[in-house]
Order: sequence, then C-alpha cells, then structure tokens
Amino acid sequence: MEKRKGSLLSFRPDIKVLDATLRDGGLCNNFAFSDEFARALYAMNLAAGVDYMEMGYKASRDLFDPAKFGKYKFCNEKDIQNIVGENKTAMKLSVMADVGRTDFRRDIGKKADSVIDMVRVACYIYEIPAAIEMIEYCHKMGYETCVNVMAVSKAKDEDIDDALNMLGQSPVDVIYMVDSYGSLYPEQVAELTKRYLAAGEKWGKSIGMHAHNNQQLAFGNTIEAASWGASLLDMTVNGMGRGAGNCASELLLGFLKNPKYRLAPVLRFVTDYMLPLREQGVRWGYDVPYLLTGRMNSHPSSAIAFLREGRTDYENFYNELCEKD
Repeated sequence: MEKRKGSLLSFRPDIKVLDATLRDGGLCNNFAFSDEFARALYAMNLAAGVDYMEMGYKASRDLFDPAKFGKYKFCNEKDIQNIVGENKTAMKLSVMADVGRTDFRRDIGKKADSVIDMVRVACYIYEIPAAIEMIEYCHKMGYETCVNVMAVSKAKDEDIDDALNMLGQSPVDVIYMVDSYGSLYPEQVAELTKRYLAAGEKWGKSIGMHAHNNQQLAFGNTIEAASWGASLLDMTVNGMGRGAGNCASELLLGFLKNPKYRLAPVLRFVTDYMLPLREQGVRWGYDVPYLLTGRMNSHPSSAIAFLREGRTDYENFYNELCEKD
C-alpha cells in the first residue's frame, strides 16, 4: 500500500514554497504594482522565510504592448534589480516564460549576468517539445528550471504519461502539476501526484503543485499533493491570482511545520497592501462564476467576462456553460 510522506505534524525539510503574487496576481491588475508594493513584498518574503519569489513573466514586447502592462509582465533585469538589488539572500528569484509568448533567446541571458535563479517554463501538454527546447536553452544559460504543465485536468492519462517521459529525459529540475481551472478534487490530486512522483523518482526530478481556488480547494489540494511527496508548493498572498486565485500564503505558511516559516510578516502585508488593493477595486478570489467554470472543467475567461459585465444571473451562466460542454 502506498503511504503518504510524513503526517500533518511532520517537518518536511524537502518542502519549499514559492510566492507567485507578482506573477499570478499580476493577471488581476495588468501587473500594475508599484515599486513600493514590490519592495514590501520582497521584504515580506524574506522575513517569512520564503524559498522562492517569482518576479513575474518574461513576455515578449513584440506580442504585448508595454504601455498596457506593468513591468512585471516583462521582468527587465534593471527593473528587477531596482527592487531586489543583488539579492544577496538565501531566497531565490524566479520568472515564468510561456511557450509561444516569450522571445527567450533574446530576453533571457546568462545566469551569470542576472539576479534571477530559476526560469519556469509554462506550456500546455501539446506544447511539450517547444517547452523542452526552452528548458534546454535556460539550462545551458545556467538557470534552475521548472516546467508548469497547465490544465492537466483536461489531459488524457496516456498523454500525461508521454509528457512525463519526455520531460524526464530533459534537464528540467522540477515538474509541476497545474490545476489551471480549479477543477480537481483531492482524490484526483493524490492520484496525479503519485503518477508524477513515479516519473520524478525514475528520472531524478522534483514535483511541484500550483492550484487554483475555483472550488475553494487550492489550499486543500496543495497540502494533499505535499502529503504524497510534492515538494515545491506555489502560493500567493491573500490568494491573489487570476480568477478565483491561488493557495493563500497565510494558509500554507500557517500550516507547514518548518520553523523557518513565519506567519506574522504575511499578515502585516495583507493589512498594509492587500486590503488597499481590494479597496481600489482590484478583484480576485472565490466567486460563484468561478465555482461553475471549475465544476465544468473549463477556462475561467467566461467567468471573468461575466463578472466584468456585472452579471448576477448565475443559473443562466450555468446553463450557458452546460450548452458549451
């Protein structure tokens, strides 16, 4: 019988946490974070003992207009150093590079010339070959690498196995499960985690978990994955992320038993910075339309549009989703 790795009371030294507030949270406000916010978040993560802080995306300026997005959509090296200096700390920094949306050969230089430590390549399962090309490039440039295989809830078992086999033979360090639509339940997460871990053990890779909160399961699914052996866990402060948001930092850091993690700096940051964002009208977190797209295992874009239009006819929206399915 397969066993969980430790218990709810166990200290797991292999577990590391990654703050994705600037990156996933940036999808809520077009990355329009002030330098003050970014510096305070950096200081909060250091004080809280966070292992990795994601600074944003490495998006192509040819595809995305810099006039319409904040600097964390592009993560120019000078902009990042303006926030973190040389980052002479134990906390590592990451950026995310989407397959097809990043001019990686132009915009990702050598690690020796950057304060960034890790590049996370994001792709759908049919984009694995292109993702591996990016991973190999970033590995040669000297970075740690992750691959975030998005919308795994839509993938067939045999495609997942093929993808894991291909990624296992690549130089990637961490393979992430990503519940993009917030549609997975803990039982499904457990089975997926065991499948990913089997590949990880075969090929010497770590496994990560990135959850969305459409069914209020982001935290539950994250600790479920961790309980079976996933060791790199994503979180955002106050759960700020696209649509229903992500696993909340205050939940995860309050749960993990590593004495280096501290909750008080996160709570202070929520008071000083996250509540004002909400007051300014930036919107994220659980809502009925996100629940419905999660239940239907569909992209949250329709729910985002529903809310922007000010609609509250939830039953009609549910029927519309059923007709599309």
